[in-house]
Amino acid sequence: MLKESPKIGIVGSGAVGAYYGARLQRSGQHVHFLMRSDLEAVRSKGLLIKAHDGEFTLPEVQAYGSTAEMGPCDLVIIALKTTSNDQLTDLLKPLLHEETLILTLQNGLGSDALLAEAFGAEHVLGGLCFVCLNRTAPGVIENYFPGSISLGNYGRKPDAQCEKVAGFFTKAGVECRVVEDLEETRWCKLIWNVPFNGLSVAAGGITTDKILVDPELSQKVRGLMDEIAAVAAKLGYTIKESFIEKNIENTRPMGAYKPSSLVDFLAGRKVEVESIWGEPLRQAKAVEVETPLLEWLYHRLRDLCS
Repeated sequence: MLKESPKIGIVGSGAVGAYYGARLQRSGQHVHFLMRSDLEAVRSKGLLIKAHDGEFTLPEVQAYGSTAEMGPCDLVIIALKTTSNDQLTDLLKPLLHEETLILTLQNGLGSDALLAEAFGAEHVLGGLCFVCLNRTAPGVIENYFPGSISLGNYGRKPDAQCEKVAGFFTKAGVECRVVEDLEETRWCKLIWNVPFNGLSVAAGGITTDKILVDPELSQKVRGLMDEIAAVAAKLGYTIKESFIEKNIENTRPMGAYKPSSLVDFLAGRKVEVESIWGEPLRQAKAVEVETPLLEWLYHRLRDLCS
């Protein structure tokens, strides 16, 4: 059973990993961060979080350049982009002991299954972060929309350990709910990620506000959302009309927000094309649901991001 004050390892300390790790540390948890480009800056200056509920600094952060240096943890939280998943299992091995829990906060589809195959489903949890974050400088994270985390066990119903992990986030000031079906929740998050992350890149590098005011693009947003909901329905997951509308309305107050895929694209980094657009498209074809907009967007992004 996970102890009350576990050693928590954050793998991937960009915007998502640094933000949630910083909140957990501020709440009293023992957090250790795997960092690459920000390592020296964070070791010297700490982390600065410009959050919706106030700005705070962590002047002292346990930051490492390798998982071997970090050593075994009780809870490992993965916030890497899925473009690094071909190296993920080897990266994690130095962090694991027999009872380590692994929580993946990665976008799209497939990361839970990858981890379960490598380390056993009983060790794997998944979390979906409905939040707006950007890393604006080394060790500096800005939070534009507080959002929430939906957290669940992979391939099984929630249990006491799942509830305990959720409790850590709640104590840290993060709204966190435990879900019965993790895969269904992943499809729910695709409702936002597929259109807004995708069109921000495909339409020439534009922010969400410009997508919503453009009649053609806003129509594509709704069409892509409807296609994702149709695939989910064929797989047995119900995404309500009200949920689709809420995702659109919640995007309006974000202003000129750059989705994470656009940030990566503009910086010349790999975009998570396969996990966010490719895998949903493959699943749509497998259950024989036509998704012409998703297919167009997937191939457009492959061309732009290759």
